[in-house]
Amino acid sequence: MHINRFASTMMLTATALTSVSIQPARASNAGGNDAEISSLKQQLLLLEHRLDILQKETAASAAAAANAKAEAKAAARTAVTIPAKAPVPYSGALVSMPNNRPTICSADGENCIGITGRLHWDVGGYDYGPNTAATSPQRLNSGENVRRARIGIAGKFLGDWNFALVYDFGGSSDGFGGAAPGSLPGGGVSGLENAYLSYTGLKPFGGKMAIEGGIMDIPWTIDEATSSNETTFLERSSAQVIAVNVAAGDFRSTFGTRWWNDSFWVGGYVTGPTTGSIHSASSVTPAGSTEQYGAVARAAGQLASGNNYSLHLGANAEWLIQPPRNLVTNAQTVSFSDRPELRIDPTALISTSAIANASGVQVYGAEAAASYGSLYVQGEYYWYNVDRDASTGLAPIGAPSLHFQGGYAQASYVLTGETRTYNASTASYSGVKPADPFSLRGGGWGAWEVAGRVSTINLNDRLATATGVAGGRQTVYTAGLNWYVNGNLRFMLDYLHGDVAKQQSPTSTADTGATFDAVAMRTQFAF
Repeated sequence: MHINRFASTMMLTATALTSVSIQPARASNAGGNDAEISSLKQQLLLLEHRLDILQKETAASAAAAANAKAEAKAAARTAVTIPAKAPVPYSGALVSMPNNRPTICSADGENCIGITGRLHWDVGGYDYGPNTAATSPQRLNSGENVRRARIGIAGKFLGDWNFALVYDFGGSSDGFGGAAPGSLPGGGVSGLENAYLSYTGLKPFGGKMAIEGGIMDIPWTIDEATSSNETTFLERSSAQVIAVNVAAGDFRSTFGTRWWNDSFWVGGYVTGPTTGSIHSASSVTPAGSTEQYGAVARAAGQLASGNNYSLHLGANAEWLIQPPRNLVTNAQTVSFSDRPELRIDPTALISTSAIANASGVQVYGAEAAASYGSLYVQGEYYWYNVDRDASTGLAPIGAPSLHFQGGYAQASYVLTGETRTYNASTASYSGVKPADPFSLRGGGWGAWEVAGRVSTINLNDRLATATGVAGGRQTVYTAGLNWYVNGNLRFMLDYLHGDVAKQQSPTSTADTGATFDAVAMRTQFAF
């Protein structure tokens, strides 16, 4: 805009000068009109003044433009030489879902915590036949049982410290309300199943080692070392259940250590009562009790292994060093009993009842297992000894020791070709992982397994004597079909046929035995 004004001014100036040159010529021709010349000079001075003003304005505009350009260049140089502040690197947690278990870990993987849970829901029925009217019970109830309903957390910190805190809300048919320690109204026996700390930082003799304590499931016996999510049948055999209930098993307070490498495992633990036991010394209803303590030891390993086969052998021992003593009656007793390898009805068909003056219990066992491709076999046998020389002042005094025994053998075959792999940290075999999980879209059908087991337990000793025990002898045959839908879901179908031979008392041979058939299905979801 200033340039156009300047050009217009120059044109006016040129016009004025032309007029000045012409006007004198006219004046001389007209006789020299001085008034007109004076007027033209005034106009020329006015134009020069206006031109001077325009030149100053133009110079000022140019200077402003130069300053703006210089400032823009300076800003550009500043943006290049002073980098923008970079975002702080994120060093937070990493979230993952191993086997669909929500897990949060630190970036270095040294600290992790995950949510763990399992639901085992059983539905089934019995065809039960008591041998005589003297048999007890006279019937078993069919129905359902939330066998396990566990939720909790598990993880590690600082790399070498492992922990778990798990509560079990299940057992809806496993107890009678208010009668059994830990019972809830309605009959459920729930409780703290895991609450332990384990340190694995030591690695002596070229292997791995765990020092652990708290409330935990002790890996004593191969079947107990196998997770309930991975056992072949709905329930473990009665011989195994009775053995671990002495001083091992679930919900047990303990402290001990285990060491293992790829082919050998050895461990030992001191043990106390289970969660839910009566700890009060002054309680009358229910009666207060001293706490039991004992110990377990196990050694096992793979004698041979290859790409598609393995052979496992092991031995174990268990000692109940101090049985609990009733602080109201001064009785010191132990008892052996179990349900007929199914928990729909909680009634035990074999039982020693309370064995008086028990001063200690010893259990010794042998275990064997082998795999060949999709075929898997496993078996265990136990010997139980009960010493009866506790000083309680109650009868019978000086009674001889009692001896019981029992075991099982089982076999399974995966129809779809999957195999069970060996878990060296517990000296047991893992469950079946389907190669092609069931999917209508992907065409997979999961893994299918057939299985069979025979088990026996004899709780009779010193029959025909007043100091004997007639707990009964139970034999159960089980056939199973398992469908592993995917890594988290499994359906199990078991058929059981059982025979219980039992007499009324050690000195009475009256028949109180029974036979039964049962069918049960489990829906299992775990992560």
